[in-house]
Amino acid sequence: MFSKQVKKLIIGVMKALDIYSIYLLRVGGVPREDGWFRSFREERSVDLDGNPIPWLTYPAIAFIARRIRPDMSVFEYGCGSSTLWWAQRVKEVVACEHDREWYRSVVTKVPDNATVHHVPLEYGGEYCHKVSATGKKFDIVVVDGRDRVNCVRNAVGSLAPGGVFIWDNSDREEYREGYQLLFDQGFKKIEFTGMIPIMSCRSETGIFYRQENCLGI
Repeated sequence: MFSKQVKKLIIGVMKALDIYSIYLLRVGGVPREDGWFRSFREERSVDLDGNPIPWLTYPAIAFIARRIRPDMSVFEYGCGSSTLWWAQRVKEVVACEHDREWYRSVVTKVPDNATVHHVPLEYGGEYCHKVSATGKKFDIVVVDGRDRVNCVRNAVGSLAPGGVFIWDNSDREEYREGYQLLFDQGFKKIEFTGMIPIMSCRSETGIFYRQENCLGI
């Protein structure tokens, strides 16, 4: 055990080196509680206990987790840790993935209520039409893959009454056409800006919703 004098000296040195704040965040701050340090170290989208979480902003994850229900169905463009996270919380998850190797690494881990499809990427092709090809209606469509504008264009008709879009990286100008498409159809947007697992940068996850939506926004 260090004496009070030694502890005070150590803290003083850490403050002088401008690393004391990092130490506090590491041992008991919000990034540690969210599992960011573990995700950064392991390069996996996981929480503090190593459980899979979506690769969305932490504020968005917290918001969504409080509002989803076990009777919901979800379609994802892009698969991974998020597919496992959703499968633990909703009735059904269907995901579409363009990368064959990544698909193979995920499909062996998903439970029975999750289905992952590998669809080669062709802009405007089968990939973006996969949601409508299921013939189902979904409460939530997650847009976190490729060809995002076309994916949204083809997914509006596959939303259940009150359905919402969760659009990751919704601050990127390259998707502006897709945002406007939804606005023109009466959707509003709420932004969740903050850190994301694995990386140290700021990002934004947007939820596009209409009145009487399934998340109660």
